[in-house]
Amino acid sequence: MSTQRTILNNGITVITVENPTADIIAGRLFLKAGGRWELREKAGISHLLAAVMTKGTSHLSSVEIAEKIESVGAVLGADASTDYFSVGFKTVTEDFREIFQLVGEITRSPSFPSEEVELEQYLTIQNIRSQQERPFNVAFKQLREAMYAEHPYGTSILGSEETVGKLGRDDLQQYHQTFFRPDNLVISLSGRIKHDEAIAIVTDVFGDWQTPNSPLPELTIPLVTSQPTSNKNPQDSQQAIVMLGYLTPSVRKEKDYTVLKLLNTYLGNGLSSRLFVELREKRGLAYDVSAFYPTRLDTSQFVVYMGTAPENTAIALEGLHQEVKRLGEVLLTPEDLQGAKNKLLGQYALGKQTNSEIAQILGWYETIEVGIDFDTQFQEAIIEVTIEQALETAQQYFRGDPYISLVGPEAFINEQF
Repeated sequence: MSTQRTILNNGITVITVENPTADIIAGRLFLKAGGRWELREKAGISHLLAAVMTKGTSHLSSVEIAEKIESVGAVLGADASTDYFSVGFKTVTEDFREIFQLVGEITRSPSFPSEEVELEQYLTIQNIRSQQERPFNVAFKQLREAMYAEHPYGTSILGSEETVGKLGRDDLQQYHQTFFRPDNLVISLSGRIKHDEAIAIVTDVFGDWQTPNSPLPELTIPLVTSQPTSNKNPQDSQQAIVMLGYLTPSVRKEKDYTVLKLLNTYLGNGLSSRLFVELREKRGLAYDVSAFYPTRLDTSQFVVYMGTAPENTAIALEGLHQEVKRLGEVLLTPEDLQGAKNKLLGQYALGKQTNSEIAQILGWYETIEVGIDFDTQFQEAIIEVTIEQALETAQQYFRGDPYISLVGPEAFINEQF
């Protein structure tokens, strides 16, 4: 597969991966927008924009858009995330030009019909309410807010009932006009298409889109400082959720990021992970136990969690804490380190099997400013990690007290504080 990158005259970055193995072309349009760029009083606007922008343009109704997509069996949708906003599509090669023209119209001139805005507001608020009934979501919300305070990462991409309820069509139009511009756009394509052909089609659809004279807004993002707290939320549930969080570096700190991705795989990824084997299989503490370390533009979080019987809350909390501390106290064996590398690299490769996945990961890397070469650099860096580096990195980020979030029956979680 041949990968190429070009910047057009109006600032659009175009990435293509020529993959002739299937008669399919998938694409992702990325913009530096999303949760990180939202004002706190308008939290959720990116998600609402994603839900509404495919429901009408200046020339097409929602029904007409749906008919154009379904008539050729294509897929098209928008998504908002913490660090980016994306429009994605997939189609057979023969219909690429037609579908891409539709993508261009949706991206550049959504109409935000008032009735669609009101419907999506209602559905989003229902989603927010339903999450409040799920112990894991409640625990993570509590942890996220404690760790990030006023930083945008402390807010759900859905927003809150209060902020979403106040949003309107004018807000969506203003947000779109601010962030949807060619110098803020990355287009990533993968499939049976040559780079020159792709550039010609992209130029035909987006070439007349001019960059505004005004610059993109400057972000004022609060610093994230470590002030670990313990938080609880009593719920009359059948299980307790125990969650520990540690502030960890962004993807920009590449060396530490790579090691922490490997430690996350060793500790909490899958049925062979340390947490699963020690706390679920050997001790029978967990209904569910895992860890995650998301890739972020700003300070990230390393989180371990367990769903357990309420009466096991205390020993679950201790067990999770001890397993994380152990990473900075005991060298991994060469076999454990190699096993984690094999698992991580294998899963990474499996995550790039389809054209959609390839377009996603390369466009994402370009958008978060690590570049498309990070795809290769990351894998090479994983191979080079040593057991000494793993120990030193764990000592650096896990030596202090963690943030703690507990959700479950009051009698059991009260015992911890």
